[in-house]
Amino acid sequence: MRNKILIPALIITALGVFFSFRYMGADGTEEKTESKTILQTVMKILESGHFAPRPIDDTFSVSVFDKTLENLDYRKMFFMQKDIDALAANRTQIDDQIKDNSLAFFEDVNYLFVQRVKDAERLYTTLLDEPFSFNTADSIELDGKKLAYAKDENELQARWKKYFKYRVLSKYIDLKEAEEKMVKDSANYTARDFASLEKEARETIKKVQAREFKRLNKLNDNDRFALFMNSITGTEDPHTDFLPPADKKRFEEMMSGTFIGIGASLQQTEEGKIKVASIITGSPSWKQGRLKAEDIIEKVAQGEQTPVDVDGLETDEVVKLIRGPRDTEVRLTVKHADGTREVIPIVRGKVDLEDTWARSAIVEHKGKRIGYIYLPEFYANFNGDPEGRRSGMDIANEVMRLKAEHVDGIVLDLRNNGGGSLSDVVDMAGIFIGRGPVVQVRSNGNQSVTLKSRSPMPLYTGPLAIMVNNGSASASEILAAAMQDYGRAVIVGTNTFGKGTVQKIVSLDDFVDEPIRNQIIQAFTKAKGGDAEYTGIGSLKITMQKFYRVNGGSTQLKGVTPDIILPDAYEQLENIGERRDKAALPWDKIAPAAYKPWDYPPAIASLRANSQKRLASNETFKLIKQTGERLKRQQDNNVVPLKEDQYLAKQKEAEVIAKKLEELDKAGNELTVKNLQADLERVNIDTTSRSKNETWMKALKKDVYLSETTNILHDWITSSAKVVNMNTTLSE
Repeated sequence: MRNKILIPALIITALGVFFSFRYMGADGTEEKTESKTILQTVMKILESGHFAPRPIDDTFSVSVFDKTLENLDYRKMFFMQKDIDALAANRTQIDDQIKDNSLAFFEDVNYLFVQRVKDAERLYTTLLDEPFSFNTADSIELDGKKLAYAKDENELQARWKKYFKYRVLSKYIDLKEAEEKMVKDSANYTARDFASLEKEARETIKKVQAREFKRLNKLNDNDRFALFMNSITGTEDPHTDFLPPADKKRFEEMMSGTFIGIGASLQQTEEGKIKVASIITGSPSWKQGRLKAEDIIEKVAQGEQTPVDVDGLETDEVVKLIRGPRDTEVRLTVKHADGTREVIPIVRGKVDLEDTWARSAIVEHKGKRIGYIYLPEFYANFNGDPEGRRSGMDIANEVMRLKAEHVDGIVLDLRNNGGGSLSDVVDMAGIFIGRGPVVQVRSNGNQSVTLKSRSPMPLYTGPLAIMVNNGSASASEILAAAMQDYGRAVIVGTNTFGKGTVQKIVSLDDFVDEPIRNQIIQAFTKAKGGDAEYTGIGSLKITMQKFYRVNGGSTQLKGVTPDIILPDAYEQLENIGERRDKAALPWDKIAPAAYKPWDYPPAIASLRANSQKRLASNETFKLIKQTGERLKRQQDNNVVPLKEDQYLAKQKEAEVIAKKLEELDKAGNELTVKNLQADLERVNIDTTSRSKNETWMKALKKDVYLSETTNILHDWITSSAKVVNMNTTLSE
């Protein structure tokens, strides 16, 4: 999931001032009128509304040029150096082309890319017809940024051959390990020889590659134009995106945690079949009861209409056939795991993605009861569903339920939470601090607004720990920073992502006259052969504001540094966090807000000292550090050997550490983790729910980070530090 945060209504009332224009259309006789309209509309919105619009100059042009090539061909498997040389005249001209409403560079690179994909497609069957040998020294560089473009067709063909050798070797090793296991499990089984396994591996990769080229060939000019547009928006900053109509719908579903469908997760097998991976509890499929995990979907029909054979279709194409309006029927012809076939009618309905919602557990630790709340994202009801859920309200409910269980402290887990609704962050902060400023938001005119919690009293005043890591971004950073500035919680983990910007979704339809809009929609539909329905021309997710802590500092780039830092396997990597993108906005600070720190903050120095003593003797964290060092070496050197014994040796390095971690897991003391009494009926409603809950409980019991966080919270609970009385009145 992309790191995200969206603007609440109260701070976007001035948007009309920024966006006071409409695109009236162009000469309809021109080619690419639709794309030019979108380009000019996006550029005007960026100029008017972006927090810090960049000058449209040669520097901008070079960035768009480089990003476009990277988006189309990161591994440098299609373009050759002579292609780049042919395109080079555009390198510092794209800014002028945009001002002249020209798509010259896009048309040049688009034409070349289509040709190079066709050239590569002609290669793969021939290259995969010949057996590979894995007993001679050879290697492949997997980091496209470290590769030069192939100088000619022969060098490019050699690159493809090496790539296929790598793919086949990886598959061959998997098959060989499966054979060794079968020999071990069955005394009468004779393992297949190298030739047989290598051939099967090649045939498998040939099928996979055929599907990959099929996906590439499905992309039309509009799809590649969207990539070009995102090279432009990505030059502004990493979180400004052009969203074609389908992408906007997926984004809204992701943010709300709901969609209309049947509630079956699909995946494509190596043979290209569409398999049901799982059924979502409570969904229409779950209620209907006949569709099962591992079923193969063969046909899809809309009610009584003629079924469509899905053989050869991609997963997203089958999903489109299955999705549809609420309360309509879809009929699936499936092949069950036992070989029987059945036509299953399912009425589409609302599907809740419960895995994205907040949930709680109880950790019993050294005589204390610690409440644990997991929040995957700051979800909200962005699509106007009256039954939609909000993360702020859900966290308040979880806190009330934990209080009813008489917990001594609470852990709020924001690890890998990429953000979401800003208004829910403000509401959530009020649960723990009551009334007061939570975050400052600044627009591109330097106007600042302080967003305040209006909760008259905190809902919970006891010891609080917030877990974060490098995947905690945006809204997660706002909440962690506010609790840290107030001295309300102890922040535990690793440095956060560093996204301190605010985005808004802006529909391009609002800026284009209806005749032009309809013309673009018709062109989109025609380009897809009538297989897709469009209700708009796209949207722009635009960075309009930056947010700042109540102490005045930004979380942009720097993120939030925890009070107590725990080792992390990814902390040394350079391609994670906001810092990975050169287009990231800079860090800065503004004046602090007027806020009153918490009366009884945790004794951070003491808690940190105790934690460091435990970490010094913790073998698991030592191995995590070793893993981090290995990952850093791997990032610095992405060359993979293609000689079987050397390939296995490189794999073994990771497996040795993983095996040690597994042994420590088995030997170590598990946390005692339990469900809340109020949840027992829900988590045992069926075998799927029971299995999911058991998996979650097992993961929590083995979670070394949660274990140390509960130790830290236990130190706080059992210290002499005071906890504010619930009757204490808090003021700003």
